[in-house]
Amino acid sequence: MKQATLCYVLDGSKVLLGMKKVRFGAGKYNGFGGKIENSETPEVAAVRELKEEVGLIANNLKKSAEITFFFPHKPEWDQIVHIFVAKDWSGVPKESEEMKPDWFDVAKLPFASMWSTDVDWLPHVLAGKFVKGSVVFSPELSALKKEFSLL
Repeated sequence: MKQATLCYVLDGSKVLLGMKKVRFGAGKYNGFGGKIENSETPEVAAVRELKEEVGLIANNLKKSAEITFFFPHKPEWDQIVHIFVAKDWSGVPKESEEMKPDWFDVAKLPFASMWSTDVDWLPHVLAGKFVKGSVVFSPELSALKKEFSLL
């Protein structure tokens, strides 16, 4: 199964999300991340993806979730996603070919423009809890089954 990363950048009560502009997930706000290359650890991949997608350098990451996403209609999309929070970072967020960054108040996340299951786990991650879970998506990308645990 493929492995991927997501990273959420926090600045006090604000979180930086990116509007995905191309490919899978286009038109949705999400964290910054992508595939883990063969020789990378999840942490190294998250740092690399954050720099590539928004120009920020994470100085310290905290692994905050691990969620497995299943797509029975397209098993090649199945992936384990390692999710990190960055509170210690440097740089100025810049729009890239792939993502347009925007700051949001943690209490007012744009869930209507995010993946439907983000509402179930992201608030816990941003509150400092660790989430383990899985989601099974329909061909229309709605959740058929979801299960999350706080650890």
